Order: sequence, then structure tokens, then C-alpha cells
Amino acid sequence: MPESVDAWFAANTSSWRDRSLTELLAAKAASGLSVSLVVPARNEAATVGDVVTRVREALVETTDLLDEIVVIDSDSTDDTYAVAEDAGAVVHRAAEIRPDLGVALGKGEAMWKSLFVTKGDLLVFMDADLLDWDTHFVPGLLGPLLTRPGISLVKGFYERPLTSSAPSDQSAAYEGGRVTELVARPLLNLFFGELAGLVQPLAGEWAIRRSLFASLPVPTGYAVETTALIDTLRREGLGAIAQVDLGRRAHRHQALRDLGAMSTQIAAAVWERSGGVAPRGAATLRQYHPTDGVIAPLTRAVDLDERPPAEQYLADRR
Repeated sequence: MPESVDAWFAANTSSWRDRSLTELLAAKAASGLSVSLVVPARNEAATVGDVVTRVREALVETTDLLDEIVVIDSDSTDDTYAVAEDAGAVVHRAAEIRPDLGVALGKGEAMWKSLFVTKGDLLVFMDADLLDWDTHFVPGLLGPLLTRPGISLVKGFYERPLTSSAPSDQSAAYEGGRVTELVARPLLNLFFGELAGLVQPLAGEWAIRRSLFASLPVPTGYAVETTALIDTLRREGLGAIAQVDLGRRAHRHQALRDLGAMSTQIAAAVWERSGGVAPRGAATLRQYHPTDGVIAPLTRAVDLDERPPAEQYLADRR
């Protein structure tokens, strides 16, 4: 296994600098493929406007690498919808997309619903809470898909500091991926060792062929990136997955207790795909926190539902 992982890493790991924008535009024109950027967002009014504006100016108005920018607003209570729309994105509320199929909350739900309102043959996903990033993220992720027909899914990776540390502080460069290092990576190494070469399996910046994503079941919560990797591995093999070094990324970090819910979703999804029986619906996560100087229990419901492959509904797109 280590030898195959090393061979995959050498063959399928690249940098965003390896392919010029001119090369990618030519490859896109030759392929006839269209590209959609999808930004799932929930209460990201402070950052989503900058993400949309910069990408629109660089990759829609200056070039035609992107055919559309679509923001899926996942039950925001702030001005995310209006800010994204003002910045030039097509914005949809997740709950209003195919309401006949029901409504769920979560990042995976927003990404699954995007299949009903986008048109791109290639889908690029970017988080809405980016603080330290650049527009090369998009062409970087598209590079392997546009230039290597055998690639179906591309993951980004980057320096991801936990704090606003200086770029020269290498000791903190990857400390931001707490759930990656404590949950996702150990589980993938234990149960799906072929994926051990992924630098950041939970990266929110990734790209996939529409036909593949539409054929996959999608967890409604945070396990979507993990299951997409496992299911692609099973369906198309390790050679269909590539990863690209995107440089550096910073974003707002969630509280530790909130990461417990994310970890629960990822653990349940990996366990099920490794042959275990994971619960469906809502699991109960019991945590503890101080209240008036006394440690008290806090319980929360963690959604473990998955959407079936969207392809079965796409013939009836509305």
C-alpha cells in the first residue's frame, strides 16, 4: 500500500503554477466543457461578496474560464443572499430548490441542491469564508480536469494556519486542519489506505465532473468531501483522483465543540462505507461546558442523513 500511495502522489499531485491560464482556456475551448463555480454559504455576509467579486472580475469578465458563479444560501439569517447577489452571483436559497424533495440543513445539502440550478459540465466548489486566498484557486482546480481526461475529482491543498501567523512560520502552516488531523486522516488511513496520499481530504476547495457528482450519494452535512473521495475511489479507482497545491488559505475557524459535530458526521460516514452500520437521522452528541463555574452537559442533535444520487431526479429539473 505505501508504494502505491507514493506512486499516486508523484503522478497525481501538482501545483496551480504548472498550467497557465492560456493553456487552460485552450483546453476548455477544445473540450467544449462548461464550468460552474458553486459557493455554498451560511451566514457569510462578511466574506462572500469578496469571493464572488474577485472571481467574477478575474475569471468571468476578464476571461471566460467560468460560465457561471452560483451561491447556494443555506438558511442564512444575515445578508448573505443580498451581498452575494450584489457582487454578481446567481443566488439560490437551498430550501427553495426542489422543495418537493424536502429540506435539510447543511453544507452537503447545499452542494447537492446545486446540481438542480447549475449547468456546468465541471463543478468547482469554494467555501464562502475565505480570508487569505487568490483567484488562482479556480484554474488550479480545473487544470487536471481540463488537461487529463482520466481525472474525475480534484482536491485542493494549501498552507492553512490556525491563526494569522506569518507566512514564514512553517510550524503553524498546517495547524488549521484540526478535524483533518484528528479524525479524517486517521480514519482514512485505517479504512481506506489508498487515500492516505491526500494532503487535505476535507478541503472545501475541490472540483468534480458533474456526471460523477450526480451519481454519488451526498451527506447533507460536513461529510460530503470525505464520501466523495471514498465513493470515487470505489467507482473509478485512485487514478481518477488528483490534488493541486493552491498555496495558502485562511478562514474563520469554528469553535472546538462545533468541530465535534463535524467529526461525528465524518466518522459515521467513514464507518458506514467501511462496512459498519451507522445510524440514520439525528445522532445525539453529548458534550460538556462550564456554566456559572460548574461543568454541565450539553447535548446536540447531529444530522447523519444522506441524499440519494441526484441523477435520478435531474430528468425532472425544475
